[in-house]
Amino acid sequence: MEHHIGQLAALATAFCWTITGITYQIAGKKIGSVNVNMIRMVIAIVLLSTYGYIAYGSFLPVNATPHNLLWLSLSGLVGFVFGDLCLFQAYVVVGARVGMLVMTLSSPIAAIFGWLIMGETMSAMSLLGMALTLGGIALVILERPTDSSENGRENGKLRLSYPLKGILLALGGAFGQGFGLVLSKYGIGNYNAIQGTQIRAIAALVGFAVVFFFIRQWPKFFQSLRSPKVISVVAIGSVFGPFLGVSLSLFAIQHTTTGVASTIMSIMPILIIPVSILLFKEKVTLKEVIGALIAIGGVGLFFL
Repeated sequence: MEHHIGQLAALATAFCWTITGITYQIAGKKIGSVNVNMIRMVIAIVLLSTYGYIAYGSFLPVNATPHNLLWLSLSGLVGFVFGDLCLFQAYVVVGARVGMLVMTLSSPIAAIFGWLIMGETMSAMSLLGMALTLGGIALVILERPTDSSENGRENGKLRLSYPLKGILLALGGAFGQGFGLVLSKYGIGNYNAIQGTQIRAIAALVGFAVVFFFIRQWPKFFQSLRSPKVISVVAIGSVFGPFLGVSLSLFAIQHTTTGVASTIMSIMPILIIPVSILLFKEKVTLKEVIGALIAIGGVGLFFL
């Protein structure tokens, strides 16, 4: 089991990020996705700093090398600021379920950049696992039938079932997560995953502050703080997102390749199916069930 600790951490990350996606979708529709991003960063830094003081005797990651600081900061800007600004707005436009599904493209993106930047390679079994997982997830997202012609038969024409804006935003999120994950692996080395996450979060907070200045978001941000119920939802997402989830993701890429880790993390659309049934009262088709089983089977290949 210790041999697969990276894969297990990636699986735990997927569970954490599923909870995060649901909470941020709810909060984003109330106070706006940009405000959710800023609030969650503040909460995450408080949690990470508190943990750092208890565990290591310092509120800040003072033992980080210049290499750690530079590349993890860049990773925070790419992953948290660019990627998550796109992704959380995608949650508002097309919902967490579809947004997560498009995000599965972060797996091949991470694998490609991992190969280009760090020379990472994947075994034949891992490539097969990636193909099965992405194929199963694709089967889930293609749940809506094409328009039927007048004679009742499907016309076979492919079209977007969701707004193009939302799909493009989710694609931006996929690029941010995939490329940001590779930058994280390059920057973290053997450094502590929790403290590495803290560096990323601090850089992201600075990045969000700059974005807020240019888009004149500060008045709306302070107004959003008057919604304590929504803040509590964001706080839950922050615990499972930038605190636990991101830390686990850094731990995962330390112990396996970015392609394998990101593929396992991409099963979030499968994990959200039961929540969609129980919380959002959505119906699940047989094709979705089959897609889920294929994706889970693909993840299982990473453990062989």
